[in-house]
Amino acid sequence: MAWSLLGIAGILEIAFAFFMKGSDGFTRLTPGLLAAATGLSSVFLLSLSLRTLPVGTAYAVWTGIGAAGTAILGMAVLGDSTTLLRVLCIVVILGGVIGLKLVSGN
Repeated sequence: MAWSLLGIAGILEIAFAFFMKGSDGFTRLTPGLLAAATGLSSVFLLSLSLRTLPVGTAYAVWTGIGAAGTAILGMAVLGDSTTLLRVLCIVVILGGVIGLKLVSGN
């Protein structure tokens, strides 16, 4: 259950970054409210997962999902750079997230 909550928290972290970008420095109301809601929800679910998962592992997975997912979304939707080296770095981040899950005792 904790891993599921952590995965959802990571997805909400991606949504948070996307809405924060759309809020234009929190000057646009709807994206700003969505950024606040997804950000708070993400942190709340992370805190629930920390009841059973080690803090270092959970935090690294949460930030990894958020960073890699946001970068992928930026490339797919916002036209961010898709250089080979950038994609390779995202693959390394995702490999680390998967590795932490596989070696975790939980």
